[in-house]
Amino acid sequence: MRSVRKRTVLVSTLLALVLTQVARADDKGSHPAVIGDVHFKVECNATAQAKFNVAVAYYHSFQWQRVIATADDVLKVDPTCGMAHWVKALAMLDNPFAWPVTLSEKAIAEGPVLLDAARKAGLKTQRERDYVDALAIFFKDLNTTNYRERAESFEKAMAQLAQQNADDSEATVLYALILSRNFDPTDKTYRNQLHAAELLEPIFAREPNHPGVAHYLIHSYDYPPLAKRGIDAARKYAKIAPDTPHSLHMPSHIFTLTGFWQESIDTNRRAAEMADDSITHDGHHASDYMVYAHLQLGQDLAARKIMEQEQVRHGIDMIGVAYPYAAIPARIALERRAWREAADLPLYARDTYPWKKYPQAEAVNAFARGVGSAMSGEPAKANFEAKRLIKLRDAATAMKLNYWADQIDIQAEVVRGLADFAEGKRDEGIAILHRAAEREDASAKNVVTPGPVVPAREMLATILERDRKPADALAEFEKVLEQHPNRYRTIAGAAQNAKQAGNEQKADHYAELLLKLAEHADSPRPEIAEAKSMLGM
Repeated sequence: MRSVRKRTVLVSTLLALVLTQVARADDKGSHPAVIGDVHFKVECNATAQAKFNVAVAYYHSFQWQRVIATADDVLKVDPTCGMAHWVKALAMLDNPFAWPVTLSEKAIAEGPVLLDAARKAGLKTQRERDYVDALAIFFKDLNTTNYRERAESFEKAMAQLAQQNADDSEATVLYALILSRNFDPTDKTYRNQLHAAELLEPIFAREPNHPGVAHYLIHSYDYPPLAKRGIDAARKYAKIAPDTPHSLHMPSHIFTLTGFWQESIDTNRRAAEMADDSITHDGHHASDYMVYAHLQLGQDLAARKIMEQEQVRHGIDMIGVAYPYAAIPARIALERRAWREAADLPLYARDTYPWKKYPQAEAVNAFARGVGSAMSGEPAKANFEAKRLIKLRDAATAMKLNYWADQIDIQAEVVRGLADFAEGKRDEGIAILHRAAEREDASAKNVVTPGPVVPAREMLATILERDRKPADALAEFEKVLEQHPNRYRTIAGAAQNAKQAGNEQKADHYAELLLKLAEHADSPRPEIAEAKSMLGM
């Protein structure tokens, strides 16, 4: 009898593991969707267990609609599987790294209802009850506690759950996710992120095909000083779960911070092709990263082609759509130093798409127009955009988008500094740009963007170049490269100013780097010809 029971348990476990690679229907029929291997044990029947594993695997690649649909399938085969309601509540909270922006009224209202449904359907172990109770903390006292307090309370509850269930890797993986998400932007020791990575790395060694571990390691290392540590996870994640657009896109966060532009283009192209723009922002988000990468390789025609495709693509009302809509044309102008083109970017009214309720998206448009105007010798127009940015900063503050309010204020400072310089107040302008550069370097990059539309310190270096201070400009360009390796515009500026400063060794070094970077450029940028001239080619 005991051997029969053992065989039954073994068969059930194998079935659950195998079916994690769920069959997904498409226009040609059905094929196995490769989404990685997850085994999140629940006290449900074998078929429900297998489907629940699939739901959690989809969660780990941020495929919210698929999580909810698969959880509904779980309940069809086992209505007593209470944890299916739990995973639906978790998925409704959307991307943790975009909280609180992504916390919809529907999610906040329905989350507690789903957790009550989980209890009523059946939670057969204390472990399952602990999962539900931990998530319930996030929804508790919605009208009396702020988001940050609830997120930190959720983190503490997940830490306790992981500690009490040391043999449950899923508890540790989810704890690491929330821990990494609850980082302090001013903490340059990266305490939370490194702790999360410390928890995840041993699991990655034991479970190399786990999508969540690879995914959250990328998030934990998604910072310039840490990015090189994430290269292994980045190169594996797309192979672990190649049938979800987010898993194809996420590696490019690391590729962008390490300057691996072609790898970023390749993985984002696949992500954009797979994305369903009617329900997610994945395709638009990937396109912004692709454009950024193409521009670093001097591939302006490729970048413009993506922009043209974006302008006619269907877009849903999300920051992940509005931001690329503003950022892509801004990048294409500013990365090429096409100042007049940047100054003349279309100005949209705030009550029309894509701005609506996204001041951080409209701010990109105002920033690009302001930079372009100042660099074109039109300080009055630049100051108009600086005032527009201040209004957008105040709007973000009123919406409690504190991170974005600070970023918009930095953008306003950059435009004011450039405007002062253009008006002849050269020293005042340079001092303002210095402050803006220090502030931007001290802040963290948001996941919605591959990086600043143009780094504040790069604009400082460009103004020092205009002020005929090539040695100072070179030093600032080199500081930019510490944060943003392999940036085309920065390397070109370093080469030109090294030559002007009489540093032939550095001039040749950066000229060689630029030519290597632009080996497959599709546009005749002048810096390429200048680099060849420096090297006597």
